[in-house]
Formats: sequence, C-alpha cells, structure tokens
Amino acid sequence: MENERQTTVGMFDRTERLLGAETMARLAAARVILFGVGGVGGWCAESLVRSGVRNLTLVDCDTVNVTNLNRQVQATTETVGRLKVDVLRGRLLSINPDAEIVTRAEVYNADTADSFHLEDYDFVIDAIDSLSPKAHLILHATGLPVTLFSSMGSALKLDPTKIRVDEFWKVSYCPLARGLRKKFKHWQQFPKKKFQCVYSPEVLENRPTDFEEETTPDEFHKVSTNGTVAHITAIFGFMLAGLVVQRIMNNYLVNACYIKK
Repeated sequence: MENERQTTVGMFDRTERLLGAETMARLAAARVILFGVGGVGGWCAESLVRSGVRNLTLVDCDTVNVTNLNRQVQATTETVGRLKVDVLRGRLLSINPDAEIVTRAEVYNADTADSFHLEDYDFVIDAIDSLSPKAHLILHATGLPVTLFSSMGSALKLDPTKIRVDEFWKVSYCPLARGLRKKFKHWQQFPKKKFQCVYSPEVLENRPTDFEEETTPDEFHKVSTNGTVAHITAIFGFMLAGLVVQRIMNNYLVNACYIKK
C-alpha cells in the first residue's frame, strides 16, 4: 500500500492546475452513485475517478459478455463472465488506491429503490438502458435534494460532433427520451424538477448481421439489440463525468463570489 501511495503522489497535479485546490477538495468529498456500468457508465466511472472523485458507488447486476468487448472499458477477454462492477472496481482502485469504491451487483427497480438511499448522495448518474427502471430512477431522484444527470440512448450513433447536453424536456430526436415521456404519461407521474441529459439527435439503422442478440438480465434488457461503437459510448460517459466536475466547480465559484461580496 505504501508503494501504491508513493506512485499516486501528484496524480492530480495537472487537474488541480486547471480546477484549483478547493474544487479538488470538493470533488474528493462528493458522494456519487452511478447506475449502469456498461458502455456509457464504465467510462463515466473512470473519468470521475481520474478527475478526483473518491466516493463512488457502482450499481449493475450484469456480467461481462463477449459482445461488450467493442465498447466497455472493463471488458477484456480475461474478464468475460465476471461481474462488471467487480472488474471495474479493481480497475478504478488500480488508478487511485485511496478511492472508496462500493459495488452493488443488484437491480434497481420500484421494489429495491429505497435500499439505495439516494438521499445520502450528492450526485445520481443514470446510465441505465432499460425503460421502466430508468423512468423510476428519474422520478425518484428528482424528488430528492440530489443532482441527477442522465444518459439518453447512445446506440445507433456514429457522429461524435452531434453529441450534446440539454434539459430532458428539450431533448429531441431521441427514441429513449420519447419512450420515457410516454412512460411518464402512462404512469401519470412526472419528474419533479429539471435535469440535464447527454444525448445525440442522430438516429441510424441497424445493419443485418449473422450474430445472435446479446442476452442480459431483464431489468437491464433492451427491447432490441442496437449497434454501438466505443467512441460514442465513451463520449457519453465522459460528458456525464464532466457535468459533475463542472457543477462542483461552478457551485464553488458562485459561493466564493457570494462570500466575497
């Protein structure tokens, strides 16, 4: 452990030069919970830890599948079959051994929601693919004094320049966002406050392949298996992490200006 700590001395030097010591302290103190550590969530988790976040909870019940190798940061031929959260935790701790990475290989749904105690966190990040759990998480998180950032669909995208951030009700040309709105209307329940989403209005079509569809646990299963590529899912994840860093930085600057006045 001593050698690990010596190795990581100065690891945030360049980040601190950009963000400042106070923001780094706030990043280290922030409590973040991330739902879904697949193509988007895995890259988000890595970016958060490399940016200075030390308290991170990872939630995902899935295991690494061979079809994850094209886009997921923790997926290698050596990790196929292992729980994604466990593999990712090991990778994150190899980056910063001082981080507190909690893993929960569980599903999030209406029955398990209260067990996650979202009120104990500063940030809730939604990178869930499945519609009903995603809708419930959004409704739950927006009713609490936490900051929610959500990923819309990253499949069937190819152009990285089209990826953007907007408030949920302003997201356009996104099938997942459209599905969520229909789900909210069907339930007659709606988000209790605004929240920002990462999305792309680009919608391409799947090309026929000779491969069988990927199977995943029901709670995270998509209606259909859509094509995805690493650079898109990674950018989605990096942008979610960037929203956390920016929010912490901006909150500090606002508070500092207020105190100065």
